[in-house]
Amino acid sequence: MNVTLLLTTVPDAAVAQKLAADALAARLCACVTQLGAVQSSYYWHGQVETAQEIQLLFKTSAARAVELEQYLQAHHPYDTPEILSWQATASAAYGQWIIAETQRPLHV
Repeated sequence: MNVTLLLTTVPDAAVAQKLAADALAARLCACVTQLGAVQSSYYWHGQVETAQEIQLLFKTSAARAVELEQYLQAHHPYDTPEILSWQATASAAYGQWIIAETQRPLHV
């Protein structure tokens, strides 16, 4: 079963917690794993920069992946956030759980 993974880095734990909690509340993803502190080195405005960051891995359905990416673009504190996504094959039970958890609630 195919699922979508999105990876981003944020400046600190408070931002990580807010992005994760809000994405989960909106059912944009079924799970967010905080991978922990990393040190990133990158070119920015012609110079090499180094920053301590927190990596987040969002697990979502293919149906919600675009909305999740749009959410991250709109709420991320960086001007040019790292947002990487790829398809992964999940076990049937885990994939079904992700799809179920990212369903839009029905309004009756």
